[in-house]
Amino acid sequence: MILYVVIGIIVIIAIYVLVQYNSFIKLNNRVKEAFSTMDVYLKKRWDLVPNLVETVKGYMKHESGVLEEIVKLRNSSYDKMSLSDKIETNQQISSGLSKIMAVAENYPDLKASQNFSDLTHQLSTIEDEIANSRKYYNAVVRNLNTKVEMFPSNIIAKMFNFKLTKMFEANENERNNVKVEF
Repeated sequence: MILYVVIGIIVIIAIYVLVQYNSFIKLNNRVKEAFSTMDVYLKKRWDLVPNLVETVKGYMKHESGVLEEIVKLRNSSYDKMSLSDKIETNQQISSGLSKIMAVAENYPDLKASQNFSDLTHQLSTIEDEIANSRKYYNAVVRNLNTKVEMFPSNIIAKMFNFKLTKMFEANENERNNVKVEF
């Protein structure tokens, strides 16, 4: 009789481990899918940046440092970056784009340019899409991270090497209130 109880307990534990493992796999795949969705929008912005920089370059001779910073960030190969590198680089690009938009306020001719207006509209749309996909990505990462940290699922996470995933957070410049008008 004790043998059946022991076997029953082992079967219950095995089923629990399998269910938890599959749950981690499901959450991990959701994180990948969420980042892939956000990555599409980040890539769109990545491709839009050179056009914006070229349009602004002629007007902003004195603020070349801001443009050089963005061009330097943009020159790295996006497709070869790791997930963490993409997050960090895009946070820096967001900061640089905010500076460009703020500086553009000093150039009425630039603000009146149809090309600049079109590019800023595209950028605004893409930024909205990035913000929405960032929310979804962070929600999925939160679910995974909670499961990785909570008992008893944290035991399964350690057994199968599931780790905490980095959220896509606003950097210091994004937290500051920047007034941008198109």
